[in-house]
Amino acid sequence: MKSIDANTIETDYRNFIIKQKHPCIMANTVFALEKYHLKIYDSITSKENIPSILNDIEAYLDQYDFDSNDFESLLFCFKNDHFKTEKAFGQHLWQFLQSLHNNDTETWDPRVSADPNSSNFSFSLKGRAFYIVGLHPKSSRMARSAPYCTVVFNLHWQFEKLREMGTYQTVKKRIRRRDKKLQGSINPVLRDFGKDTEAKQYSGRAVDSDWKCPFHPKKEKI
Repeated sequence: MKSIDANTIETDYRNFIIKQKHPCIMANTVFALEKYHLKIYDSITSKENIPSILNDIEAYLDQYDFDSNDFESLLFCFKNDHFKTEKAFGQHLWQFLQSLHNNDTETWDPRVSADPNSSNFSFSLKGRAFYIVGLHPKSSRMARSAPYCTVVFNLHWQFEKLREMGTYQTVKKRIRRRDKKLQGSINPVLRDFGKDTEAKQYSGRAVDSDWKCPFHPKKEKI
């Protein structure tokens, strides 16, 4: 199989977000202003990548300007992965997140819960909470059907900042309206933070009501 070069991958992402008018206006802004950090790896299933990915997350946080109103996203592309079903992607996504957590030496962000069943749950790495967005070509949601298997890390702080700025509800409504225009409906698992566990939203798949998150926090993290 011919290896895909980094420039091609980045161009494909920019086309997916900007040229195809992705419904997430925050993603459009981040890509238009080049406020994204794209890291490319071979496979989400490789345990050998975990230390390097944790270093990428730490470096991202170290350079982030928390005094600014500019938002940034951290994207991990796994260029060689081709999952045939949404369920398979979801399983590997949670195995990946579990591995990151197991190797993370920092404490869980105290502003969110480590219990994946809690409505206050948000995934934490290097002491900071993140809202995770899983994307892959086989997603039934067009907004999640990225050209490559992808995991996006968006700081939970960014959503709190939007609330502080008084723009969260406006941004949310615009995104959902654009998503409905694109696909005819919004993703049925979407809920505001504090209304239901956001773990249901990470893979993008419409999980059943009895779905149990496979993530298990280390005992000292709960």
